[in-house]
Amino acid sequence: MKNRTPILTLIFTVILSTCSKNDDDNNQNNNPNIPRAVFDTGASINTSLPQYNQLQFPNNNVVIDAAGINGVVLHFSGNSYSAFELSDPNHPINSCTQLSVNGIIATCGCDDGNAYEILGGAPQQGTTGRYTLVRYSVEVNGSVIRVFNN
Repeated sequence: MKNRTPILTLIFTVILSTCSKNDDDNNQNNNPNIPRAVFDTGASINTSLPQYNQLQFPNNNVVIDAAGINGVVLHFSGNSYSAFELSDPNHPINSCTQLSVNGIIATCGCDDGNAYEILGGAPQQGTTGRYTLVRYSVEVNGSVIRVFNN
């Protein structure tokens, strides 16, 4: 019985050391350009309110300036909501990396004009760099939409 204790301890230690917390639910954790933003909109986004009413209808979006690093775009496809950071993921944060949204395309203000679609965060043709937009979590409860990154 005494001989099994060191072996069990060794096996247990190996198992624990190979486990790691997987918090790569969005792609920002592997992106050195985008620091982790911790926020929670709580119940502030309510589609019954005039400023968010358009989110009741497919293919509409709103920009939430008070969330994320440079704001968050929240898009309703008709079936689901998606939320993305409005910072170019292929540049370190600076004065030109805030993305502006026109339709379903978010464009960087830097000279290279990187562009991304806000449906899935993919870069558009001609965009330099390997990163997609940073996705944030979305929960819907009736007319309240919660966007968060905790």
